[in-house]
Formats: sequence, structure tokens, C-alpha cells
Amino acid sequence: MSDTALIMIDWQQGFDDLAYWGNRNNPAAEKNGATLLAHWRAKGWPVIHVRHDSTTPQSRLHPDHPGHAFIEFAVPQGEEPIYGKLVNSAFIGTTLEADLRARGIDKIVVCGISTDHCVNTTTRMGGNLGFDVTIATDACFAFDRKLPDGRVFAADLVHDVALASLNGEFAVVKSVAQIIDG
Repeated sequence: MSDTALIMIDWQQGFDDLAYWGNRNNPAAEKNGATLLAHWRAKGWPVIHVRHDSTTPQSRLHPDHPGHAFIEFAVPQGEEPIYGKLVNSAFIGTTLEADLRARGIDKIVVCGISTDHCVNTTTRMGGNLGFDVTIATDACFAFDRKLPDGRVFAADLVHDVALASLNGEFAVVKSVAQIIDG
């Protein structure tokens, strides 16, 4: 698995503000993400951190806001690289693709926030770029989403539909336990 990188997407404190973001699903996502990260680190496999560097000053993810910081379990250690992104994909405006290829990495495992936005977009692009992508389904979460006509889609549904649309086309969807068990 030394040719497989764990990509930790947007595990930032600003997503804890549910008054700002709304309802979310999968309250165990952080615990599962921590388990996956600890496993990767114990094996000495490549870990990559991605964070959203919002350009909107009032955003919880703006570099001047405390919410920009990584949550406790996901703080990078040692030489683990950090990629700041301005859009949903970790591949746009960063050297992530080139750096992965330079290291001979052709497989990625993705987890983070949110399932239907940055995890989804990074997964789609990774698949389109030829990477073998796995998503840790229980180490991601989504928020409720609302259409302009007022209909609200619950976070569980948003999460599940996002994963279903990726599975088999852009990635393989597995639980943390399935990923760790190989």
C-alpha cells in the first residue's frame, strides 16, 4: 500500500459550526477518520492533507478565521504535505496530481468533508485523471441541502446518493474496516 495515499479532505474546525452549516449526518465520521489516519501512519504509508482556503472573508474556512485550522485528530504531523485549495477539487490550483505521480502513487483513499462537495469533486477528478480511488464511506459526512423551491434533502440522503453516484464509475466505496482489512 506504499503506492496508496490517504487524502484527508477539509478536516477543519469551521465545519463544527452547525448553526452556520446546518444539520449533518454520520456523527462517527471523525472517529472513523481518526482510525483510518492512525492506521496509515502506523504503516508509514503516505498521508496528504487538504484544506479549504476560502477567499470569502466571513467564511468559517477563511485563513483569518479560527475555523480554518485542522480539527485535533487531523493535524498534520512531520513531513505530511498540506495542499490549500480555493475550489472543491484538491487537484485544481495545486500540485497534488504532479506530486502523486512523482512519488509513484496511483491509488488514493479519500475521506473528509463534505461527501457531496469536496470529497465528491476530488474523487471524480481523481478517477478521471486515472487514479484508482477508494472512498471511506463512514469517514465522510454531508449536510442537509435545500433547493430554491424550498425542498430540503436530509444529510443521510445527500451522503448516500453522492456515494452511490461515485461507486463503480469514479471510485470504490468501502467502510474504514473494509479498507483496513484490505
